[in-house]
Amino acid sequence: MNAVSERPPFSAAASVPAAGAGWRAELALDYQRRGARTVLAGRRHVGPLVVQRALYPEGEAVCQTILVHPPAGIVGGDQLRFAATLGAHTHVLLTTPGAGKWYRSAGAGVAPGRFAQHLCLAAGAVCEWLPQESIVYDGAVGEQTLTVDLAGDACFIGSEMLCLGRTGSGERFTYGALTLNTRISRDGRPLWLEAGRIEGGGALLDSPAGLAGQPVVGTLLAASPQVSEALRDACRAIEPAAGEGGVTLLPGLLVARWLGPQAEAGHGWLRA
Repeated sequence: MNAVSERPPFSAAASVPAAGAGWRAELALDYQRRGARTVLAGRRHVGPLVVQRALYPEGEAVCQTILVHPPAGIVGGDQLRFAATLGAHTHVLLTTPGAGKWYRSAGAGVAPGRFAQHLCLAAGAVCEWLPQESIVYDGAVGEQTLTVDLAGDACFIGSEMLCLGRTGSGERFTYGALTLNTRISRDGRPLWLEAGRIEGGGALLDSPAGLAGQPVVGTLLAASPQVSEALRDACRAIEPAAGEGGVTLLPGLLVARWLGPQAEAGHGWLRA
């Protein structure tokens, strides 16, 4: 099946929440290549999840787009969906204007906040998915999914940084839970399947086999036919300024992980 033969789902759900419910927001973007230029050819949205104009600080070929969520965070009951379709030979960088936030849940009986992301890339397309870090407040209950469908030689580079607790004020993630699911496939065949759940106050946070007591964790995934042992070795040679990192090469996929005390050092290492 062609990975871009079906447009990502989009509905006209009501954006104003009912009493006791959270926000409903959906955003769908369509990119096309026109000559030497990647353009944002279509956008549809419902609720408080939008983009402003496309930006070209790297030149015509790379379309940079900033996702804006005016409520500034996700709370229990919120339902957010983002979808992007990249046409053949487009090049798109997607980011956010600031740190995302998973706010503390109101408690028992409230549905978890949910954020679903779906990216479809046609052959020759490149997507850089580089949001700012996400701060998980103590007591947050959330679910996040990322699905990436690649066709042919499409390339995806994506990063994620999680701050468990507001580390600047000394807060730790002592209760709540964040569930994470990531799926990357090429021409219908899976390259990367990952499902995990971080429990506030759980054993994973301090275990040497888990987060080893560090409050910030970062991941970078590069899915491309061009990843190689030489690239892996070059990345392994880069030392983080703080914390510790590791790089693994899988068939068609480079994976980098970082653990440390604060997000800035992690961002610096992943950028490098």
